[in-house]
Amino acid sequence: MTHSYYSQRAGLGPHPDGLPLKDVVDLFVRIFDQLREDGYFHEAFGYECVDAGFIPGTVRDPNLEILLAVRKRDLWPINTQSVNYSEDDFFDMIEFLFQHVSKPVSGPCHSWGNCGTHWDVFNQPEGRKEFCEKANVALEHYEKAFELSLTGEVLHKPENGFEPIFAAELPLSDDNVISRVNSSTLRFRRHGATIDDRRQAVRTCLKTMHSVSAACERS
Repeated sequence: MTHSYYSQRAGLGPHPDGLPLKDVVDLFVRIFDQLREDGYFHEAFGYECVDAGFIPGTVRDPNLEILLAVRKRDLWPINTQSVNYSEDDFFDMIEFLFQHVSKPVSGPCHSWGNCGTHWDVFNQPEGRKEFCEKANVALEHYEKAFELSLTGEVLHKPENGFEPIFAAELPLSDDNVISRVNSSTLRFRRHGATIDDRRQAVRTCLKTMHSVSAACERS
């Protein structure tokens, strides 16, 4: 959120600690609708044409694709199924949509009946970046601290005061060490990580850094 309004600063609003899941899902669905209307999901899920009817995208059967990817039923279409989403369902769908979003770049304009542009050139990296930004606008309002990473994973946001630790670049050149530390950090932040997962992630990270420090002292 770019500005904190009076009632938020004073703690007088009905949800000073953030919105419940149902409301955040509703926010996200509205964002999804805008992106789909703007063509960000036309390549994957197709679109309606006033002349030709429905033009299918690369994902011919979204329900099948979701079942194969997420192993869940009854998550699509989002507009009708989202009212029953659990937190896991919600985050799964955010990650699923990240995999299939693409920014529309160009295409012929179909003026008849104000049909609009039939996009046929897309940019997936740019689409994912913009989708990530939009999804995080909704997640910022959630009463729990989560964010969508640029690699398409919903992760726990670092607790206040710990942001520099997760954002800091390691003063190392050993790719294996950096990979182990980054893997441990990711394990710690992943949605659904258990206390044991987090403890193991911290132990691995500390052990790795201790080994690096000892090696530096010996050299």
